[in-house]
Amino acid sequence: MDPQETSTENQNITLDKKSKILFIIIGLLIVGSVAVTFWRYMIKRDYIVQAQTDCDPTTENCFVWKCDPNSTVEGEKCTGDAEKDIWYYKIIHRNAKNIPLCDPNDENCTALVCDPGEKDCSEASCTPENVKAPDTCNDPAQYNIDNPPEEDTGDTTECAPDDQECLDAQNTDQTTCAPDDQACLDVQNQDSTTSPDGSDATTP
Repeated sequence: MDPQETSTENQNITLDKKSKILFIIIGLLIVGSVAVTFWRYMIKRDYIVQAQTDCDPTTENCFVWKCDPNSTVEGEKCTGDAEKDIWYYKIIHRNAKNIPLCDPNDENCTALVCDPGEKDCSEASCTPENVKAPDTCNDPAQYNIDNPPEEDTGDTTECAPDDQECLDAQNTDQTTCAPDDQACLDVQNQDSTTSPDGSDATTP
């Protein structure tokens, strides 16, 4: 056998062994990377989730989403209901491992609420730098001017001194006494025998 051919064959065998070792190392690195990623994301759930959650426009700088009057897509078209056609929201970033498994639409679910001092949890309010068209930012001061709170007037009707029907209606709008509450019954009986001017109604 030619010595030169033998040397070439030995060199090819050496290169083939090195290539196999290199492929094995690369394969182990890929498998290890996939295993670590699976453990972190699927088992430990150690990753940040970004979500939109309700925002109070009276006190916070909220992102404002408005329906598209020209859209025919469900969820984007206008419904005529102001509460559905305009949505005030903020963005929350939270580590998935801290998010409880509950329905975010449930008012008792705290999936999109940061706990006090919670690590890897933050809320982002709307600013000119992070808002994306067509959404806009809300100004709480201007919102309160445009939408003043409704005053709860309650039942403030006052009866005229000579309006006996109105006075009688007010007198009957009282707490109902329990059958065994003798003290309450005595007070109601006393009120029923007293005229509006404070005199005894049973006196001739």
